[in-house]
Amino acid sequence: MNPTENRRARKQSPNFPRSRRVLCAVALTMTALAGLGAIPVAQAATGGASGYEAGAPTTATGKEVAFGPVRYAGASWYGGPTMWGRTTACGVVLRPSTIGVAHKTLPCGTIVRFVYHGRTVTAPVIDRGPYIRGRAWDLTAAASEAIGLEGVGRVGYQVAVEYARR
Repeated sequence: MNPTENRRARKQSPNFPRSRRVLCAVALTMTALAGLGAIPVAQAATGGASGYEAGAPTTATGKEVAFGPVRYAGASWYGGPTMWGRTTACGVVLRPSTIGVAHKTLPCGTIVRFVYHGRTVTAPVIDRGPYIRGRAWDLTAAASEAIGLEGVGRVGYQVAVEYARR
């Protein structure tokens, strides 16, 4: 039995106190809300005593970006030394520090916010793909590292409203 199954079995067993299950549920909810921006991370960690202001992403013209509803889809990461230095479908040279995503149909430059285990990253669409069944997104190595995605996972995402289909 792997550690995740072991934890799940303990939480569902009658010996696991109900109050502990409630605390776990509250902690998960707070983590998810902080990751979605409902509670700024700096305020959640310091009780609001921080002077750090996490501003909303802006476009090249300085206009703030508004995001649509959170949706969920399969994602993986791509890149690595064999791909560094190559040009993507949108004309971006892929480097180890490049933050971007690949999507099959969204226009190049579309801004997307990803949430995974309470961590967020905002990235533009810079490439086409993935071409594997069950996956909607390919994150660059830097973007996947920013949210802690190792391999394949299910991520929450929000597309910038100005690019949302009407």
